[in-house]
Formats: sequence, structure tokens, C-alpha cells
Amino acid sequence: MAAAGVVAKCCTGRRFMDMESMRCSFSSSSPTAIAKQSLSFSNQKYQELSSLSMNGCGGDPRAPLGTIETRTFPVAPTPESAADRLNSAIFELKDNPPPVDSGIIRLQVPIQQHIEALDWLSSQTQNLLPRCYFSGRDSNFVPLVDYPNGNGNGNGNGHASSHHQRDKLISVAGLGSAVFFRDLNPFSLDDWRSIRRFLSKRCPLIRAYGAIRFDGRADIALSGRVSVLFISWFLRTYEEAISELEATMWKISSDVRRPNDNAHRAVVLHQAHVPDQPSWHSSIEQALDLIRRKNSPLVKVVLARSSRIATVEIDPLEWLACLQAEGDKAYQFCLQPFDSPAFIGNTPERLFYRNWLKVSSEALAATRARGATDSLDLQIGNDLLSSTLVEPYKALRKLPRVQHLYSQLTGTLRKEDDEFKILSCLHPTPAVCGYPMEEARTLISEIETFDRGMYAGPVGWFGGAESEFAVGIRSALVGKGVGALLYAGTGIVEGSDPALEWKELELKTSQVSA
Repeated sequence: MAAAGVVAKCCTGRRFMDMESMRCSFSSSSPTAIAKQSLSFSNQKYQELSSLSMNGCGGDPRAPLGTIETRTFPVAPTPESAADRLNSAIFELKDNPPPVDSGIIRLQVPIQQHIEALDWLSSQTQNLLPRCYFSGRDSNFVPLVDYPNGNGNGNGNGHASSHHQRDKLISVAGLGSAVFFRDLNPFSLDDWRSIRRFLSKRCPLIRAYGAIRFDGRADIALSGRVSVLFISWFLRTYEEAISELEATMWKISSDVRRPNDNAHRAVVLHQAHVPDQPSWHSSIEQALDLIRRKNSPLVKVVLARSSRIATVEIDPLEWLACLQAEGDKAYQFCLQPFDSPAFIGNTPERLFYRNWLKVSSEALAATRARGATDSLDLQIGNDLLSSTLVEPYKALRKLPRVQHLYSQLTGTLRKEDDEFKILSCLHPTPAVCGYPMEEARTLISEIETFDRGMYAGPVGWFGGAESEFAVGIRSALVGKGVGALLYAGTGIVEGSDPALEWKELELKTSQVSA
């Protein structure tokens, strides 16, 4: 399942998805974000070839847009003044529409006041618009962008820097979407091309944020400081796109406040696992029987557990703020459709990162707790390095409570369409599915009695110059006042002990729940 969209207003970016009803979801530059807005429109109709539903912005995935541009305005001292400048820009667009039938425009206002993207998103009224948050793990998340110097006329186009000078865009939060894509079928090449046509190397911060289900074929169960708007028009008229953008601006608050620091103290009233421990032992034995079977190709299968936690109160963004203790060694994300639960996560694992045609991927293997002392921590790390063979490069990735074996691979794509092939080939990885993939995925569908949903699926963004996706592990589906579903999985191979694997599940869920 996949969904996608272009963020309408963001505090530096945005995207969201429907956890229950979509196989894939992408939101291209949401209509509201701290200092970013986008508009998409079209007065022209095209034959529908893509399977994605795009909130009035569908069409031939091969048909180019009339314009893709970024307009940068003078620096504003506060979010309030940035909102005023964006509203003025919208008024100007109403009087002077672009001379094209379709397009997407990013309006951005840098803000002097230091604002955390997650704080801005937490300050917005709950569930009035879909919400999205994505925080990069390290400097590779930062786009290659050079803001135009500009003379204040707002007509400059953002473009990739010829000197590869990076703008420090790390965290992205947003509300709404200029274009929203969603699909009930597995993500396809035409779907990817439908999203891709809204992106441009000259406007690298116009992005499609989204996620894809772990298994699209399975049945579906019930800190950058920039203010931005996105305007897109395709099958809807330019006037309709402007009206929708104005309505979005009325729902945005410029009053930014910090989340509640006591969010992690929520009282757990009840906790139930699916499967429970006896059923887990049975599932492991069933998997081991198949692995041991003569002539069986199955070497490894990753089985998962869903844990339902009932609490007095959980706010997904406050919970996510607590998870940021992982710092720059993990991705944080939140995807929440209107009036729906939020999918949040704190994942250490990158699926792939693309910079132009250069691409890199990585793998995390094995999970061990951090040592109570430096010497014990070193001993545990050395045990990891000597117990598993990883080529061509092997290192440790240490997180606050656990450490993993880590390896990285790099390469060069031959053409842009290969990005879709990379995504399709890498997901699901052996770390979240098993090996061989098809045999492992078939066994998972037979053994597991719950829907993984977006857990262990790709989570990230497509851009014109860059793209980045993480693996949606260390994640939870959270509803404020309802509770949470926590997900964790562990790899089963010859010799696996069900009791030890259960303990590993407990260790992994502690990364989200502790």
C-alpha cells in the first residue's frame, strides 16, 4: 500500500498516509508547513493511466506539468510575519496567475526565529488537516540547494547548487497536501512516474513524502526554519487551487509551543501481544521445521509481534519528541491522515539514499543491548563483529540502548527510472522479511495473524535531485486517547531459541515504548 502527496504548508516539508485503507500513500509538498506552501492546479484533462488516486491531480504519468517552480521571499523575523508574507504572495498569485494550464509552485519564507519543526507541528490544531513529520538521521538527508539571493520580488526559483553547497534542512513538518496520491494496489512504475512529474532538480525542496505497506498484496485490516506553501493545479482549476490554499492558511497557528516533556510518563493500563508468548513459541517451531526440511530453500524468516497498549492518554507527537533522544543516529517520522491514528517511528535503518544518480544502501544485522560499563559495551560490540559475516564493510552502529552490526553499499544508477527498480528490489529487505524473500514472505502471510500495515515498509520522500527512504521499524500506530500498537520483529534461522527471540522483541519495543 502506498500513498503520497505534495505538502501544502510545512515547517520545512511534509507528507502523510492512510494506515487502514491504502497500500501506498505519498503527499507531495503539503499545503502548509512552517514556512512553506504549495499550490497545484490544472485546466487540462489527460487520460488516466496511473492506478493512483490523486485528489483531482491525476492523469497521464508521462504528461509534464506546465511549471514547477520555487519562489523565495525576504527573511521574516517570526512565524506570524512569515504567514503575513505568504498570504500576500497568495493574493498576488490570484491577481497574476501563471500562463500555464498545470503546475506546482513552492512559496517559501526563511524565518530568523529558531523553531523546531516538531514543535511547530505540535502547535497546530489536532486533526484539522493531515499531518506529517520526517527527521533525517545525518547530513546525507540534507538536500543540495542554493537559495537565490533575490531582491524581494518573490520570483526566484530554487535550484540545485552547482557547488554542491548544502542547506541545513534536517527536519520537515507539514499539514495538508497540494497533491495526494494513494493506491490500493502494489506500488507500480506508473505510480512512481505520476509522482515524479511533480518533482524537479531545479526545485529540490518540492518533495513527495510517503510510505508503502510491508506487503502490498496482503489484505488490509481495519529543523530547518522556513515557512512554506505549495500550490498545485492539474485537473482542478487554478482558482480552485488558490481557494483551497487560502482555506488551509486559516487553519494554521503561528503560536509555536514546546510539546509536553512528561509525555513518556503515560500510565499503561493494559498490554496484550499478538501473538502471545505460547503462540510465539509455536510460530517459531513452525518456521524452524520448514527451515530444517530437506531441500527447503528457506534460510531465514523474520517474524513480528504486534503489542496493543492501552493508556490514559497518548499524544503521538509528544511521544515522538521523547524518541528524539536517539539523536542523529535514527530517523523519526510521523504520518497521520485526517481524523486517523498516527504512524510514528524511530528507525535506525536506511533503505536507500539517492543524490542525483548516486545511490547508497545499508543493512543492520543482529541486535544486542548496550553494556552497563564501557568495557562490557566493548565486549558486546566485539562479539557482534566476530559472530556475523558482513561484506564488504563491517562496523557497529551504537544507539542509546542497543547496538547493531552495520554495513553499507554504494552504486550509480544508469537512468532516473532505475530509482523505482532500486525501491522495488530492496524492499522488503532480508532484515525485515527473510531469505529467500518470496519464500519468507509466503511463510509470514501464513503464520502471522495480524496486519503489519506500514511496519517494516519504506518510509521517506522522493525529490527531483535527491530521495531518501528508511525502513519503518521501531514503529507504532498511535491514537490520542485510544492507545497504541507497537511492532517489532526478529530473524529466525537454524538454531533460534523462541525464548531468546521473545527477549529480543522486548528489547526492540523498548526503543519505542521506554
